[in-house]
Amino acid sequence: MSSVPYSITLSVPYGTMDTMTRTDDVVVTMVSTPVGRIRLAVTTVGLAGLTWEGRELPGAELPPAADDGRSTPVAHQLVEYFEGRRRGFEVEVDWRYAEGTQRQVLQTLYDGVGFGKSITYGELAERSGTGVPARGIGAIMGSNPMPLVVPCHRVVAHDGLGGYSGGVDGNGLEVKRWLLTLEGVLPPTFDWPAFP
Repeated sequence: MSSVPYSITLSVPYGTMDTMTRTDDVVVTMVSTPVGRIRLAVTTVGLAGLTWEGRELPGAELPPAADDGRSTPVAHQLVEYFEGRRRGFEVEVDWRYAEGTQRQVLQTLYDGVGFGKSITYGELAERSGTGVPARGIGAIMGSNPMPLVVPCHRVVAHDGLGGYSGGVDGNGLEVKRWLLTLEGVLPPTFDWPAFP
């Protein structure tokens, strides 16, 4: 695999906070990847949000904290994933931004569809036991607060890739295709590993 430059930028705390009423805080970190700059929100519980730069980040509304090292494992594991050296994430997950049926579906995906595998929207609907139809599973994937780690890119249509809300500037489907190629679900094209 060719070498692609990656970088991790640890955030500087912003704003002010009242530490007397704080019950949790967040460290926001930026990771540059082949599919764009990705922001992470890591609470004292674990990874709460992951999204592309310029998008709303779940967990970022919590009081900011200086990075005490909690974001480092997530950031380094993402770099390893994009370098092809990691097949799964071993980080604590803060599930508070996924509730009820959404959480049940996302946890089913997180626990049951590993690296190099895919599942259809309908199969995930059935496996989750929620009674949500395939179309509803698509909506849940689109609202996933932690894509990549909770691998919604592995959920495909029965007759193609389906959609993907990741990426920037409307390139979600290209990002999904790239991720599935990285994982060996799709065969590489002649320009692999370049990304548009």
